[in-house]
Amino acid sequence: MGTTWSVRLDNPSMVPLEAIRAAIEEALDVVIAQMSTWEADSSITRFNEAPAGSRHALEPEFAEVLACGLRWAAASGGAIDPTIGPLVSLWGFGSHAAAVMSLPSPSDLAAARSRIGWQKLQFDDTTRTITQPGGVRLDLSGIAKGFSVDQVADSLKALGLRAFLVEVGGEVRCLGRRPSGEPWRVLVEAGTQSVHIALADTAIATSGNRWHVHEVDAQRWSHTIDPRTGEPVGHSLVSVSVIHPHCMHADALATVLTVLGPEDGFAFAQRHKIAALFVKEDQDGCLSCATDGWMAQVHAA
Repeated sequence: MGTTWSVRLDNPSMVPLEAIRAAIEEALDVVIAQMSTWEADSSITRFNEAPAGSRHALEPEFAEVLACGLRWAAASGGAIDPTIGPLVSLWGFGSHAAAVMSLPSPSDLAAARSRIGWQKLQFDDTTRTITQPGGVRLDLSGIAKGFSVDQVADSLKALGLRAFLVEVGGEVRCLGRRPSGEPWRVLVEAGTQSVHIALADTAIATSGNRWHVHEVDAQRWSHTIDPRTGEPVGHSLVSVSVIHPHCMHADALATVLTVLGPEDGFAFAQRHKIAALFVKEDQDGCLSCATDGWMAQVHAA
């Protein structure tokens, strides 16, 4: 998936390291085989290249991630969209990005936008089947990484481990406590400084515009693209961090709130009782703003 993973754990039962590593890699391999657009034979690639009208049976994991994306797409008015693949490529990101980057023309942007729309998907959550309407390219990168964290956590619990911190590409899920009895802590950007946040049996994901950026002709843009406009977000948000019991949802919601922006995103988070920390930049520097849910989570930990 173009990133790294790390795990810290307490292992009082002395489960062999080789067994732990094998379980982690097996969990990650499942996600890659189903949802990596970088793999020519992955399930998502086969769907993206399938002819119009073809019906596809999805693996349980793929269906779960897609259902999550569609849930938050509907709730947010399309601030996240599993069909965003053509726009990701157009703006120079993802597995199908052009080798030489240039600003997209209005006609290219219009053509890509015509292929976007989560409403196009005929997805049956009960039978885990989906129809390719023609030209749709799924991209679940804004959710699958968080899901992979949850999968690794489940694999560790299956081995009997009850205290660990799993990290994939900066997204984190914790269970239990450190061997010292102290809570697991992660470093989170909060305005002009970073702070350590204690986590207990929960996950955290961050989305922001300081990572994965392009610059062409003195114009700079991040990888976070608004599916509703077809263009990278251009507001004052620097980052959004979300705490949620499941990293898949934390990952999806961090994207949703980043796309919605500092005002609409904060209102959405408050309305849905999401634990979120917003960091935005203005003439006075970086300022942070936390939802009620965030303050309750941090206080509880």
